[in-house]
Amino acid sequence: MQINAERLWARLCALAEITDKAEPWTRRSFTPLFLEGRAWLEKEFAAAGLAVSLDAGGNLVGRLPGRDPARKPIVLGSHSDTVPAGGRFDGTLGVLAGLEVAQSLQEQGITLEHPLEVIDFLAEEPSDFGLSCIGSRAFAGALTQDMLAMTRPDGMTLAEGLAYVGGRPDALAEAARPVGSIAAYLEVHIEQGRVLESEGRDIGIVTDIVGIHRERIVVSGRADHAGATPMNLRRDALVGAARIIDAAYRKAFARGTGDRPMVATVGHIINQPNAANAVPGRVEMILEVRSGDEPAVAAFTQELLAEVAPALAELGVEATASPISHVAPAPCAEPLRAAIARAADSLGLSHRPIPSGAGHDGVFVSRIGPIGMIFVPCRDGRSHAPEEWIEPHQAATGAHALAAAVLELDRTLAR
Repeated sequence: MQINAERLWARLCALAEITDKAEPWTRRSFTPLFLEGRAWLEKEFAAAGLAVSLDAGGNLVGRLPGRDPARKPIVLGSHSDTVPAGGRFDGTLGVLAGLEVAQSLQEQGITLEHPLEVIDFLAEEPSDFGLSCIGSRAFAGALTQDMLAMTRPDGMTLAEGLAYVGGRPDALAEAARPVGSIAAYLEVHIEQGRVLESEGRDIGIVTDIVGIHRERIVVSGRADHAGATPMNLRRDALVGAARIIDAAYRKAFARGTGDRPMVATVGHIINQPNAANAVPGRVEMILEVRSGDEPAVAAFTQELLAEVAPALAELGVEATASPISHVAPAPCAEPLRAAIARAADSLGLSHRPIPSGAGHDGVFVSRIGPIGMIFVPCRDGRSHAPEEWIEPHQAATGAHALAAAVLELDRTLAR
C-alpha cells in the first residue's frame, strides 16, 4: 500500500498556516482559530470520502466502513490544537497521517475487514481551563461534572467552552465509548526528544506513555526588610524553595535513563512579596513528576519533602504539598507493538522501543481498548517551540509505517 507523501506534506503546511500571525505557530483550543482549523479539517475529511461527525465531547470523527460492520473499529488520530507558539507537527501529524491512510485505502480499492475511524481529539494540550486531553477524557467517559465547572480567566466554564466548539456537555454519555468497543488505537507523533535522531532510526515503537503527577508546594517563611534583617535571623522562603527544587532535580536525575526513567520539573513559581528589598515570605510552586513507574511517581513528593526537612528546619521555613492532578502511566499493548514492528520490517525501516515522556490522548483511549504509538524523529528534539520541525520524508515514513501497521492489524485481529 502506498501513501501520497506530497499530499500529506501539503496538508500539514496548510493546517499550520491557520495560526496566530503574531505568535506562530499557535492554534489554541476553544478559540476562533481552532474553529477555523476544525472547519478546514472537516472539509478535508469529507473530501477524502469519510463520513464526518462531531461527537458530544467535541471530537471530530471521520469513519470508513469495513467489510464486516459487526467488527470493532481500528481508530487513528491525535489532536489539532497547540500550545502557545507550539509548533506545526505535534498532534497534527497524527491526525493527517490517519487521514492520508484512510484516503489512500479508498484510492487503491482496499477495504478493511474492520471499520476505520480517524479522530481529531479536542484539546489534548493543557487548556486555559486548566485541563488537558478533554476530548479523549470524554471518549473514555472520564470527563466529569467537576471538570465541566472549571473556568478559564475570562469566566467561561468548560461546559460553555465545549458548547462553543460544537460539543454537547449535557449529552456526554453519548460520546463515551464502552470498554472493549475499539479493536485498536494507533497514533503517529513526533518524538519530542533526541533519541531517534541521535541514533539515526527511522521510527520508534512506544512502550508506554508516562504517568504525570502534579503537586502544589507552598513554602512558608517570614517576609522582612532585606537591608535590616541579618542573615542568621532570616526565614527566607525562596531559599527553602531553592533547596526543594535542587533536591527534586537530583532525586529524578539519580533514576537515570533506563526502561522507566523519571523527570521532575518546577516550571511554575510565585514569590511573595516579590520585591527587590524584601526577604521572601511565601513561595508557591508546582512540581511535576513523570515516569512509567507508577509507585515512584505517586511517592515522589512526600519522599522529597522528608529528605529536605532538615535543611528547611535549619532555614526556619516549612513546606506543605497538596495534589493537583495524577494520571497513571499507560502501557502500549504488546500485540500492537509487535504489529508495528512487523510493519516496519516489511518496509525496511529501522526501529527501536522507546518510552514516551510526554502525555497523549492514548492515555485515556487505553481505558477503552489497546493502544500503540509510532514516533518519528524531529530536528534536535525540539517540540512545543516555534523551531519544531520534521522533514517531509519523515512525515511520509510515519504515515507509511501507520498504513502498514493498519493492514497488519486488520489481518491479525480478523482471525
